[in-house]
Amino acid sequence: MADQWRYRGRTIDAKDVTFIHELIARHPCLSRRKLSVKLCEAWQWRQANGALRDMVCRGLLLMLHRAGAIELPAVRQVSVNPLARRESPPVMLVDQTPITDSLQQIMPIEIEQVRRTGNEPLFNSLIEHHHYLGYEQPVGEHLKYVAWISGRPIACMAWSSAPRHLGSRDRYIGWSAAARRANIRFIAYNTRFLILPWVRVPHLASHLLGRVTARLKRDWEQLYNHPVYFAETFIDPGRFRGTCYRAANWKLMGVTTGRGKNDQTNRPNRSIKEVLGYALDPRFRQLLSQ
Repeated sequence: MADQWRYRGRTIDAKDVTFIHELIARHPCLSRRKLSVKLCEAWQWRQANGALRDMVCRGLLLMLHRAGAIELPAVRQVSVNPLARRESPPVMLVDQTPITDSLQQIMPIEIEQVRRTGNEPLFNSLIEHHHYLGYEQPVGEHLKYVAWISGRPIACMAWSSAPRHLGSRDRYIGWSAAARRANIRFIAYNTRFLILPWVRVPHLASHLLGRVTARLKRDWEQLYNHPVYFAETFIDPGRFRGTCYRAANWKLMGVTTGRGKNDQTNRPNRSIKEVLGYALDPRFRQLLSQ
């Protein structure tokens, strides 16, 4: 049995396991959900907004249970996870007449933030059926953008909460582990960028990146009551060169380890990607390191 575990940024040692054993023994009638709440309260394990991290804690308890380190009470209720059984966004018909004009010729371009609006289903559908990764419902804070010309959608862009641990990014910012835990919510992660396949306009992608990043900080604060100071994304060099990001002044910060966020083996298990970053505020290092 391992002497130490790592889970979602927390190190669990033998002393912690003993504490969990004692907690379960003191409350033999509690469900797994209520045990996770009790443990969060005891450890003061909270999100940045002050809410208990009981869902994360439940995952930790399940990991220790499967590893044989603790014995959880039997499952009392199986909840249906709507995200696990999500139906794919349906196809929404749009005009697919090829657009091959120059950037100046297709102006003006309207960019709309569609999260929590009537056009969000259109965004979901376009990503599902035209992006090579398809659509995944983001967890946590996120924004969605659609670019239009003359009432026709031409591009989509999604942003969500940033990964907690990213070595090249953390070294680039220069923040401490405590500052990262406190301020990770001030970074936006570009998860999807789609130029619709019938749109062939030179320099369009870098233009849209520049337009969206110029308003991202304001839009995030409008929806979630706090700004973002830095943006990041991954580029798979086996598929893309990231030309539009570099043209929009994004900086290469390094590469991933290829191990994923919940790695326990320290061995690569996926493709290694380039990590690019962009300052949304010139004071981003100072703001993120507080």
